[in-house]
Amino acid sequence: MGCFTFIKVMMILFNLAIFLGGGTLLGVGIWVTVDGKSFLDIFGALSSSVLQVVNVSYFLIVIGSILLAIGFLGCCGAQKESKCLLMMFFSVVLIIFIAEIAAAVVALVYTGLAETLLTAVVTPLLKEKYGKDKSLTHIWNVTMTEVRCCGLNNYTDFTDSYWLEEHRTYPAPCCKNMEPCNVTIAAESDVPGCFDRILDEIKTNAGVVGGVAAGIAALEIAAMTVSMYLYCQLDQK
Repeated sequence: MGCFTFIKVMMILFNLAIFLGGGTLLGVGIWVTVDGKSFLDIFGALSSSVLQVVNVSYFLIVIGSILLAIGFLGCCGAQKESKCLLMMFFSVVLIIFIAEIAAAVVALVYTGLAETLLTAVVTPLLKEKYGKDKSLTHIWNVTMTEVRCCGLNNYTDFTDSYWLEEHRTYPAPCCKNMEPCNVTIAAESDVPGCFDRILDEIKTNAGVVGGVAAGIAALEIAAMTVSMYLYCQLDQK
């Protein structure tokens, strides 16, 4: 039972670290959402606008919540030697692992299909909500400015949009920040869509992205293996 005890302790410590990390991310995400101004006062150098930080906060809340759940299940399952909690931990990690593989397959093999699906969802959203929904507008403004892109595909995503009807111009990034940004200048500027720009960035940093993905996958496989080992060993105790 020496090996079982060692692996059990390692499982507890590993998932306790995940739990604490998830709690920290969740706490920071909630803090930024509730009081982004005070966060900027302390960490102003990390962000150029409050809205950029607020957008990041939603990501932190989601990731923090997932890590909290995983850490709780793994830590309590190992500590209490609960087959139910260990199986739940295994199932959650397995679902995340499968979702990541599916996303990778879609991204690598079905890039065209992904673009078509995104276009069907995002383009109508841009036409209807950009300029009307403050949160969505700021997210896209930051994205288009930082990535140097226009819309999901190109400037035509804003044709017949609420923004164009209200302001009689296209968003400034579509004309390389030249104002007023009319259809002629937007066409001549030929600013690429954000989907293509982000895809190019991913391909450029494919080695780093692949390494990080492989590391995460290895940790998930190790976590599933250890949880299943503990689960099976409980039958023999």
